[in-house]
Amino acid sequence: MPSGPGTSTRVAIVGASSLRGKELKQVLEDRNFPAGDIILLDDTVMAGTLTEAGGEPTFIRPLEEDSFEGARFAFFTGTAIDTARNWETARRAGATVIDMSGALVAASKAAAWIPSLDALLPPAGERAKAYSAPVTPVIEACTVAAATAKFSPQRIAMTLFPPVSERDQPGIEELESQTANLLSFRPIEQTVFDEQVAFNLLSAYGASSKQTLGAMRQAISRETAAYLTGRALIPAIQLVQAPVFYGYAFTAYAEFATAPGAEQIEAAFANLGVKIAAAGDPSPTNVSAAGESQIQLSRIEADTAVATGVWIWGVADNLRLAAVNAVQIAEKLIAH
Repeated sequence: MPSGPGTSTRVAIVGASSLRGKELKQVLEDRNFPAGDIILLDDTVMAGTLTEAGGEPTFIRPLEEDSFEGARFAFFTGTAIDTARNWETARRAGATVIDMSGALVAASKAAAWIPSLDALLPPAGERAKAYSAPVTPVIEACTVAAATAKFSPQRIAMTLFPPVSERDQPGIEELESQTANLLSFRPIEQTVFDEQVAFNLLSAYGASSKQTLGAMRQAISRETAAYLTGRALIPAIQLVQAPVFYGYAFTAYAEFATAPGAEQIEAAFANLGVKIAAAGDPSPTNVSAAGESQIQLSRIEADTAVATGVWIWGVADNLRLAAVNAVQIAEKLIAH
């Protein structure tokens, strides 16, 4: 990545034991981010856990008043509560905050940024001390809106299929447990979703779930609208919980006054760094997208009944795409 001669940056990762935290650390290493020191931070329950950073053994440290001393960037990858409690401490220590938890954008404390869309949706010119790195479904929705904007769509509707890893490790463990127990004809655990998610599709979680699918949908729609308002058409968004571990798939319908060619739309996506399946290749899946840093799209298909409508199928590694976006924010700040 671009950086000045001899540049080395101390980085703090809050929520280092979460799936997002682990993926962020991996992305920093994979992209050769100039981090001279990576400090892994988490709550006291996870503090002391042995792990590695930059190929060297290290421990996850507890969050303390001086945890951010000397850090240029503080990535918040854990819970919204951890972010709310600690982000101002990081900022006072001189760190630029990059929030992946959604807490700061919800409280209007941070500027959202998707660097891959800068060519069409440039960020605000004023530099901030806190940025929000949107979650994968927001990146997907904004990318669809940005790519189709030049063709003046009349409407865009998206159905997104969140994987259980959006609920971190407990979501993965519950799907694993439910799958095994159903195949063995045993009662299933429903602690996280309060519903059967294995071998099933859900439009809502059970009444005892700590998080509702409706609240997730509202948050995604709100962040998408905030990023796009005045710049591109805002998609209508629906969520359906899928029985998959990783990968955020979506289907989108876009309708235009005059239908552009599928090749034109595909070119617009490609210009934003989206990978389009080659002719004759299979459509991307949650499996094929695993470990990939880009949104993967199948070929654009015209609707068979509406002459000016097209269908778009895509999927992205939900952890990887969000982490790459967060690191790209830091890279852009260093470059400029």
